[in-house]
Amino acid sequence: MPFYLFLWTESLVRHVAEHGVTQDEFEEVVCDPGKMEISRATGRPIAFGVTAAGRLLVCVYEHIDDDTILPVTAFEPDEE
Repeated sequence: MPFYLFLWTESLVRHVAEHGVTQDEFEEVVCDPGKMEISRATGRPIAFGVTAAGRLLVCVYEHIDDDTILPVTAFEPDEE
């Protein structure tokens, strides 16, 4: 499992929390995704994965560099 530095801001924490996702859940999915895609609309990476609690999440983020990730959003797939 890779190690990343996640650049969380207060507004990003609030944004993912509005979708019922915690920072820990986001990081868990991004570090160990079941599936990865690239958004056709934004070109950003999308990680799909199941948390230890059994929640399926979709996490969108940006790579700042090889070790640093800026979270963008996260949600459960049926939330779209």
